[in-house]
Amino acid sequence: MGNLPTAPFVSSNKTRRRLGEFVVYVLLITSALVAVAVTIGIVFSLAFEAYHFFQLISWQDFLFGTKWSPQTAIRSDQVGAEGSFGVLPLVVGTLLISAIAMAIATPLGLASAIYLAEYATPRARSIIKPMLEILAGIPTVVYGFFAALMIAPFIRMTGSSIGLEVASESALAAGIAMGIMIVPLISSLSDDVINSVPQSLRDASYGLGATQAETIRKVILPAALPGISGSLLLATSTAIGETMIVVMAAGMAANLSVNPLDAVTTVTVQIVSLLTGDQEFDSAKTLSAFALGIMLFCVTLVLNVIAQKIVKHFREQYD
Repeated sequence: MGNLPTAPFVSSNKTRRRLGEFVVYVLLITSALVAVAVTIGIVFSLAFEAYHFFQLISWQDFLFGTKWSPQTAIRSDQVGAEGSFGVLPLVVGTLLISAIAMAIATPLGLASAIYLAEYATPRARSIIKPMLEILAGIPTVVYGFFAALMIAPFIRMTGSSIGLEVASESALAAGIAMGIMIVPLISSLSDDVINSVPQSLRDASYGLGATQAETIRKVILPAALPGISGSLLLATSTAIGETMIVVMAAGMAANLSVNPLDAVTTVTVQIVSLLTGDQEFDSAKTLSAFALGIMLFCVTLVLNVIAQKIVKHFREQYD
């Protein structure tokens, strides 16, 4: 018989294991704290500069003003207008383009997810799924070129042929391109959610005489609703935060309009334009970018809270 491990050897090995577990624990908690610290730092930096902005411009004028024209003098040796900082045109433009994008992406994304999860053969899935993933990997600037060179001229020519006045850059062109961009996001996430629904639910529905379409409509989609709702809200957040497509297809004109054929702009586009070029962080023009940023942060936070409420309300537990 071999010699059995001695007590000191066993104790030393156990100590090393505990030390290794402690190091891993410290790394994990440090990673979590870093994420929290970065979030707090972002919020603090936005709130700090936004506070200085609201000392110069009243929050009533900012939230309820109907004109956005922040072209003010940013140095003492420059001459500029007083500027207008009403955020309503930016909010309306953001919501308009996002609504058009979601109206296009939601049915296409959900339909493709249902097909891939429930109808597609393994061969068809192996072809279509990678193609959607490739579509998701295309840079947004490419979608912007596509919208500016293909979608916008087509909309303009079609509108002119039926007597409609269409701007060279329009919310509709940007919304269509953005909708195509987020189709793979909705499709991929919804496909994963639908595939996670237990097979036993499908078998029970078929055993009761339901058709495949009835099973999808009355069993699978209600069961997958929390995940699908989350994917739609994530896609909405993506659409709200998109910049390049809007710049190239919808322009930078802050028009207060709900007409999809007009040129509009969004909050993120204006943040980029305000923080590009010559800047002075004691001017209302530059500081307004931080006010827009904190507003965008609050909108995203509200969307996340709504998503959590929806998931909590519709969540069902399956064995």
